[in-house]
This record gives sequence, C-alpha cells and structure tokens, in this order.
Amino acid sequence: MSTRRLRGIGLVGLGALGGVLLSLALTATAQRGEPLPLRELQQFANVFSAIKSSYVEPVTDQSLVNDAIKGMFNDLDPHSAYLDADAFKEMENMTQGGFGGLGIEIGSEEGRPKVISPIEDTPAAKAGVMSGDIISHIDGKATKDMSLNDAIKLMRGEPQTSVTLTILRAGRDKPLEITIVRDHIKVKSVRGKNLDNEIVYVRISQFQERTAADLVRQLRTLSAGISPRGLVLDLRNDPGGLLESAIGVTSAFVEPGQLVVSTKGRIPSSNREYFSKSMTSVLSELNGDNDGLTSLEWLRKVPVVVLVNAGSASASEIVAGALQDHERATIMGNRTFGKGSVQSVLPLGEDSGIKLTTALYYTPNGRSIQVTGVDPDIVVDDTAQGNMFRIPREADLQRHLHNAGLEDESLQSDESEYVEELKMFEFGGDDDFQLLQAVNFIEGRPVKKSDPTLAKAEEPTTDTATVDAAKPVDAQKKPGN
Repeated sequence: MSTRRLRGIGLVGLGALGGVLLSLALTATAQRGEPLPLRELQQFANVFSAIKSSYVEPVTDQSLVNDAIKGMFNDLDPHSAYLDADAFKEMENMTQGGFGGLGIEIGSEEGRPKVISPIEDTPAAKAGVMSGDIISHIDGKATKDMSLNDAIKLMRGEPQTSVTLTILRAGRDKPLEITIVRDHIKVKSVRGKNLDNEIVYVRISQFQERTAADLVRQLRTLSAGISPRGLVLDLRNDPGGLLESAIGVTSAFVEPGQLVVSTKGRIPSSNREYFSKSMTSVLSELNGDNDGLTSLEWLRKVPVVVLVNAGSASASEIVAGALQDHERATIMGNRTFGKGSVQSVLPLGEDSGIKLTTALYYTPNGRSIQVTGVDPDIVVDDTAQGNMFRIPREADLQRHLHNAGLEDESLQSDESEYVEELKMFEFGGDDDFQLLQAVNFIEGRPVKKSDPTLAKAEEPTTDTATVDAAKPVDAQKKPGN
C-alpha cells in the first residue's frame, strides 16, 4: 500500500486491534531538543554486526531490523505496533470493508488469540464461533505466544478452503473443534429495518469509508412514506473504524458545528477538535445526490436509543459519548470497551510503518473513556436470562494506558454474572432482548434489565429489575456493570 493510500485512510478506529489511527507528518523535527542517543545507537549497531557475522545460522538484514523494531514495542501499550506489509494491507482491507478469511475480530489474552466478535453473516458466525472464545490451535498448531499477525495469516487463505480452529469456551470442560470454510468477507457496515409503530432500527457493524453516507441512504429509504416516531442505533460489538465516519454518523443526529471529539497529546499536531458537519457535507459521498434532505429533518428531533455493549469500541464509543454528552440519545446496554487512545501511523516506506499511541481522545464534555468506557444511561443485560458476551475490555489488556482521572482502576473490573450455554441471538432479530427494551423506552413502557421469565415461564417476576421509561434519563442511570 502506497504512502498516498495510507494518507487516504486518515483517522481510523480499529477497536481492540487498533484504535484511532492518524496519519501525521511525524518527523525528526517534532523531536527538536531531544538529540538521538548516539552511544546507545552505536551499541545497537555493534549487536547487529555481531549477530550478522557470528550467529550459528545466517540471518538476513531485513529479518534483524524487523525483529529489532518489533522489540521496541514490547513494553509499550497494546495498541502501538510495527506494521509489516501484511499488517498494512490488513488495515486497508478493514477500512474498505472487504478481505478474505473467516470473519472474526480477534484480540489477545494470555498470549493466545481471543475472539472479540464474529462478524455478522460470515463463515465464522455461521459456524458458531462466539465472542470470548479462545483459539488454542489453528489447524493443529498451538497459538500460545503466537503474534496476532501470525494467527491472522494462518486463518486467512483462498476462498473455499477450510481451516480447523480448536476453541476454549467458558463453561465447557472440553475444547471445541470447529472447521470453517473460508470465503471472501465483504462487511456490510449498515443495515436496518422498520419496526412496529414507525420506529426505525439501524445497525452499524463497522465504521468504513462510506458508512456515514450509507447510513443516511438507508434512513432515507426506511423513512420514505412514514413519519418516524423514534430510532434505535445499534453499535453493539462494533469494534470501530474510520473516525471520519464516526463524525459523519454523529452529524446526522446533532446540529452542525457541535464538538464531537477532541484529542490531546505531547506534540501540537495531536491536539485537535472535531466538529459535526452539515447534512449536505455528510451526503457529499453520494455523488451529489442531495435530494430529500428535508425528509431527514426528523433525525435531529425524534427520540434516539443507542445500544452498546463491551464489544463497542473506539469509533463506536466516540459516537455514543458524543450523543450522550449532547443529550441527543439515551445510551442503553452494557459498559463499552474503553478504548480511548489515539494512534498515529508513520510510514517507513511503501508497504510498512509503525502505529504509535500519541494522544487520548475526549468526549464533548471533556471525559476520557480510556479504561472506563461509556456507561449506559440504562443498564440492560445482553439477554433476558443475563449477560453472555465475555469480551475482554481495555482494562484487561496487558500494558494498557491508565486513566489519570481514576483513583482506583480496579473498580472498572467486570463483575457481571454470565449465564452459560446461552444460544446466540441475531442483533435486530425477534429474540433481541435489548432491542425490545429500546422499543419499550421509546414507547414509554417500563424497561427491564433482565427477565428470566422469558426463558422459564413458571418463574415469578418479582425479582425482575425494571426502569420506568416515564422518568427523566438521569433518574434511570445505573452503576456500570
């Protein structure tokens, strides 16, 4: 991928695997007053020369340099990394929405790949891979201490070829072996439908280059011929994507010129503010198709509920935090991932670079969501029976950056109780408990945190937690789960 192409990517949020990537002109001039440590560099050169000339097996210059660069990131935060050619290509594919493989977002836990989220309607999701699954083997090869890039390479392959994953799943005594047939993964970032009583539902699975325009197009289609009374924006298990798209999505719901997010870091170019755009600007990607703008005025007027969970990260948290601070939406679900750092991408050539954490981002009210995530206004479990998504949050990642505003970070640990052996439901489907509660809120009906009676009709309802939708949002706030 060329340097020009990288600059075109701009600000990117890759959730647990990346964050917000900013292509900056980071040069030696940014470090004036901090001369290079010549003595230490000479020592590095001596070690390089010794290995090159005397190691028992020949080692190429490229291999030594690549390994040395990777080593520099070992003690940095988990979102800073060296991007080799494959990682560069992976970043481009994710932002454009297409790649080959299985269709899963992965992170790392105790040196092994862990599933953050299977991507909807992909081979992995259809085969039953679930959030929280630990991949212990790929085609029989142990993944312990395997880098994420190497794990991704093993799972990638030509469409219609198969790969067998050995899965460790909470609540299961024995590993699961799942054979998955690879396919070309083309992620559709926006989908939606009309619910009863003129309530509109839209889901964003990833923030890609055209997500904001696709969202507006989808909403324009869904609202044709009706007068929408409310909208549910679903950001659950959305790992992030392009920040520019997150700003565009936020712009659809708030007036132009409102602060969406700000970033603060050590160097001046890291300190920026990003504001909402006009609807015309959001639609600029639709080749000048600005017809029907007046038909979308309802977007900034009707009640909006944003659904989030532990898999909502980075750009998803920017949208949720902005709409919450501007009191434009009620946030419902579970506390989000807590990815609040900014990464800058510095090209090292045509097909490699480094991704370096350079700043933290803040919501319009000045909140840092690093580690803390976005707390919902109304806590609702994943399912009627309880929570099911054991997704590691930012606080669970080794070497994560700390939030200076927290006196006791241990209070952010996940103390939720999880129900084992739950059947995976479809986001937006008839059995989507959180969506049902969002509709209840818009309709003015009581909102339930959970409802075991939906699973076992004979159980009493006296212990079911409810929220009166008629009360102000502030009165509905629950402590983070």
